[in-house]
Amino acid sequence: MQNYNIIFIFDKNLENLLMCKRAKEPYKGKYNLVAGKIEKENDNLNEAYRELFEETAITKDDINLKHFMNLEYLTFNIKLEVYYGILNKEVILVEEVNKLKWIDINDNFFDIDKYAGEGNIGHMLEEIKIDIAKNKPKQLTYKPKNNKINM
Repeated sequence: MQNYNIIFIFDKNLENLLMCKRAKEPYKGKYNLVAGKIEKENDNLNEAYRELFEETAITKDDINLKHFMNLEYLTFNIKLEVYYGILNKEVILVEEVNKLKWIDINDNFFDIDKYAGEGNIGHMLEEIKIDIAKNKPKQLTYKPKNNKINM
């Protein structure tokens, strides 16, 4: 099974999510998360930090990543490790291949014409919002009725 990581990066105010615009297939022209192939066995968190630095120049000093969930696509023989983190300061982004863009976290990430992943980004983001609201109640309140969060 091939393992990949995908990383949800929030700005320090929890207002925006960092996305990259795909320059090649799959999903060319659509927004996707920072992600990459896990190249080393049993070192997955460090692989997520490596990928994050390669694609954005964000370092371990800028963010604390949390391993949040795994998704397995048995038919495709793929496992996705999902991480998220909130920046602890302003950063200067350096693009590797794909253009980077901050997008409001209340955008419709289920829009498959705009975002890669057949709606999965929207699903994972909503689950992460719930987790953040539980762990940082003073920073974030989750309101599931309208899929909005309040600061």
